[in-house]
Amino acid sequence: MRLPANWRSLTVFAFDLAAVLLAWTLALSVRFNFSVPDEYLTILFGGAVVMLPAQALVFRAAGLYRGIWIFASLPDLMRLAKAVMASGVVLAIGAVLIHPSPLLPRSMLVLYPLFLMLVMAGGRVVYRVFKEQKEFGAMQSVGRPVLVLGVGRFAASLVKELARSREWHVVGILDDNPATLFREVCGVRVLGPISSLPEWAAVFKTRHAIIAMPESAPARLREVANECMRSGVKAFTLPTMGQIISGHDAVSQIRRVNLEDLLGREPVVIDTPQVRDLLHGRVVMVTGAGGSIGAELCRQIARFEPAQIIAFELSEFALYQLAEQFADAFPKTSLVAVAGDVKDRRRVTEILERYVPAVVFHAAAYKHVPLMEENNTWQAVRNNVLGTWVLAQSCASIGVERFVLVSTDKAVNPTNVMGATKRLAEIICLVLQAKSKLTRFEMVRFGNVLGSAGSVIPKFQAQIERGGPVTVTHPEITRYFMAVNESAQLVLQAAAMGEGGEVFVLDMGEPVKVLDLARDMIRLSGHTEDEIPIVFSGLRPGEKLYEEVLADYEKTRPTHHPKLRVAGAAPPEGFEIDGLIRWINSAKIRTDDEVRRDLRRWVPEYVPYNPPRPYLVEPAVAVV
Repeated sequence: MRLPANWRSLTVFAFDLAAVLLAWTLALSVRFNFSVPDEYLTILFGGAVVMLPAQALVFRAAGLYRGIWIFASLPDLMRLAKAVMASGVVLAIGAVLIHPSPLLPRSMLVLYPLFLMLVMAGGRVVYRVFKEQKEFGAMQSVGRPVLVLGVGRFAASLVKELARSREWHVVGILDDNPATLFREVCGVRVLGPISSLPEWAAVFKTRHAIIAMPESAPARLREVANECMRSGVKAFTLPTMGQIISGHDAVSQIRRVNLEDLLGREPVVIDTPQVRDLLHGRVVMVTGAGGSIGAELCRQIARFEPAQIIAFELSEFALYQLAEQFADAFPKTSLVAVAGDVKDRRRVTEILERYVPAVVFHAAAYKHVPLMEENNTWQAVRNNVLGTWVLAQSCASIGVERFVLVSTDKAVNPTNVMGATKRLAEIICLVLQAKSKLTRFEMVRFGNVLGSAGSVIPKFQAQIERGGPVTVTHPEITRYFMAVNESAQLVLQAAAMGEGGEVFVLDMGEPVKVLDLARDMIRLSGHTEDEIPIVFSGLRPGEKLYEEVLADYEKTRPTHHPKLRVAGAAPPEGFEIDGLIRWINSAKIRTDDEVRRDLRRWVPEYVPYNPPRPYLVEPAVAVV
């Protein structure tokens, strides 16, 4: 039976008083080589009578009984050391004031605190070792065998926590620092460098490794994750330093390595005070708020405690999902869920006049290139161009402080209808900026967002879950990728920096081969390319092999933020916005060919892309 908490505290208190008696007796005995003269027996017994109540007061005042012995740690030992030091001071003061006869040996001022610390601390350590062995010792060979990669404070914490876990059993640690070789971390040996992972995984018959290196550079984490995949080992990791949740144990934060880890991108650091000045305590509106980018913008904006977020969305279900997420994650943030179409001028004006937002982020758009290239070209024009015109003009007439257009890399020398319509949306903002006296119009371009609706990542995931094959359009196709939270943060940073009329382009890093992405996703799922084959399906309508570099240093100028540059963008010479709007508002519904033909009039750099014949392989032949 376990003693009640109050009885356990009394038991610990009794142990400490017994430690006082033992330390007092040992100190005096050692002083006289275990042969205490008769005249000092009065000090032995009388001193014990005086020290017991004095020490009891000191121990209680030092808070020695707030901790739990099985979890005794450095803070507990620090409190214990302070209590023992106070005991030495009490003893010295008592020796001066009481002035016993014979005099207290001066060596007692050192020996007594020393023995007291040894007995009290030793008792706690022995108890913790006993309890941990009793409760967790049987778990040391329970669970899946796993290798920990990296040596450091997070690795040490992880190994300690895993020792108590029924799910994992740490069989060894791998680290590239030669100084750690054959050393031990919390009783687990460092077996060798990370490059020896395949050999040790075979020795211990494990297919799991945990990367305990949250402080390492992203490029280094990518190397280690790739080593795991090459070794056929499922890689898990701890979150990055910016994601570490204080107060939570390491085991609860273990997660599978994902594509964001493999991209090896440096974490985004934004000018938080500048962004806070833009958003804190103000009404902010986001169109397309139910989409991947719009929803993430809402979440990032909520961090800066706006007065209100107006979530404007056409899809009822997406709006419902966002409202439910905010009710759970941001209960203190006022989110107004508004159903509406950005092409509906009356609805847009009604909402702007009712809530008077200071900043509007326009993320509503049709973005799927092949889908908008055939059968839906006219709808792409109306939604992306007319919707931007209606919203932007309404913001200018009401006097919204800032209008931020979420654009795309495909607006750079567009080769498809979607890209051309987004370029037209940018031109509309540039034209209105030249006329507006109150509203600042800013545009932000970026590339593909990992996991966004309609992107290649969810498609690959679904194909892998079905057992394959994974379809890649062409072996040489490349794209720029970034995480959704990274893109949203940079949009907010650009919005806070803009003075009006800028087209910001984001540093998307190095382009990634979609074929390599597919292979990484297959390996991350724990499969091989023999189990999940890759086949090529051919380029789709409007799709090209390579996206253009966004942050072209010859055509852009830097800003004070390393991941943001400003493109030299201007409306085409002789651009007539009234003629554009008349064309869009005409009663005639344009065919796909008519839309492409007329878009070249409004966007001179638009050249419809004629892809080569589809790259095909024989049916059921996989890439290996």
